[in-house]
Amino acid sequence: MLCDPSLSHVVDLVAWPESADRVVVANASGAARLSLDGATVLHGRNPVADQDPLAFTPLTAELADPSPANDDNSYPFAYERLSSLFAAAAAPDLVVVHTGKHYWPEQGGHLGEHGSLNVVQSRAPLILSGAGVVGRGLLPSAARVVDVGPTLAWLAGVPLGQLGDMDGAALVDLAVAGPARHVVGLLWDGCNSNALYAMAASGELPNVARLLASGCALRGGAIAEFPSVTLVNHTSALTGVGPGRHGIVNNAYFDRRSAVQVLTNNAATWHRWSEWLAPGARTVFERVDGPTASVNEPVDNGADYSTFGLVRAGGSGDGAKSMMDDFLPDPHADVSATQEHVAANKDYAWSSSVDAIGVEQVLGLWPAGSSGDWPRLMWWNTLLTDTGHHEGGPHSPIAMDAMRDADRRLGVFLDHLDRIGALDSTAFLLTSDHGSEGADPSCRGDWDQPLRDAGIEFRDEAYGFLYLGHS
Repeated sequence: MLCDPSLSHVVDLVAWPESADRVVVANASGAARLSLDGATVLHGRNPVADQDPLAFTPLTAELADPSPANDDNSYPFAYERLSSLFAAAAAPDLVVVHTGKHYWPEQGGHLGEHGSLNVVQSRAPLILSGAGVVGRGLLPSAARVVDVGPTLAWLAGVPLGQLGDMDGAALVDLAVAGPARHVVGLLWDGCNSNALYAMAASGELPNVARLLASGCALRGGAIAEFPSVTLVNHTSALTGVGPGRHGIVNNAYFDRRSAVQVLTNNAATWHRWSEWLAPGARTVFERVDGPTASVNEPVDNGADYSTFGLVRAGGSGDGAKSMMDDFLPDPHADVSATQEHVAANKDYAWSSSVDAIGVEQVLGLWPAGSSGDWPRLMWWNTLLTDTGHHEGGPHSPIAMDAMRDADRRLGVFLDHLDRIGALDSTAFLLTSDHGSEGADPSCRGDWDQPLRDAGIEFRDEAYGFLYLGHS
């Protein structure tokens, strides 16, 4: 039913586990069995035949073919990502992957979307810069989000031999271990990789360009784990393992054991992240010796300083958002914020406040004249970029202004490090948790209703995760 041609405008493909080491993908054009050995076509064509992570780069190529159909699209690391998802205890029985064009506001969708297996929604930017990094500009290669954690840990002095339990691998060909006394990870949530690189090249993001001037970037970026959503990939980045091992499978999913919905990506519940982490999954903060800090980031186990650690210590019964709201600065007074959007959009205003208090925290973590107190590893999560991309789509004025705001805040931090003498001894990694693709408001449709009409019992979480036999 889900592969019926009548649904092909909204159903890109369907995937389910056939066994512990085999996954089937299917759509209206065909089906294939995926394994580590490759793909076996079952009928028609393989829906994930093209897996080029550099597809639709640079920005001009993406804009020339927005939201391509399945036949023309790319699905990097399809087996690795799908099999990791289905290895998790909370994984659904099958997943329905949206087409890039699908617009579904009734179910929480936006003009700018992510979550898919396709390359544009999955591709996050990846920039390395600073101490120990070879300045080589934009390189024709790609990595994965699970490579972020081992790279940060290695730059911060953890021997490679201690990182072999991770799914990802340190990007040792882009830097050398040792020269960096401090390591800073920057996550700009929801950024379209092509747009970020193009804006840096054009001078619209001068502080990202400043990083690139003494570093390198991957044109194919870092490919997110599936689904390409927020907390799955924040966790993958900072643990170096996929959802099959860290256990967080979506922004919302169904716990069969307790028969309740787990809502992970919510401002009221971010501080509870560790409650959903699978046993044995370790963060980079737990691996690095020396002071560590996690700023505005729910994935914080082991961090010596943590924003959400302060929230938990505060004991607010109303959750993280309520407590944070008590301390957030006025976005209307923020010189880094685009005031046009602050005035017109409450989500933009709130995200601006969260990012502004992020600046206050990072400046406080690097006091002048106290180099012994500076973090060995600091991670700083920026929220506004995701808000802007969702609100208007990846190439909209509001998305680009959100990135300009983030760049101004980055500049405040880089200037501070320069003043206190820390800049030259610090390595930087800038990435995101996923990409962003523009939906087509005229592309509407729903797969749930045909299934209900056929009498199939199921529960659909986060719109695409089907748990059969539940309601």
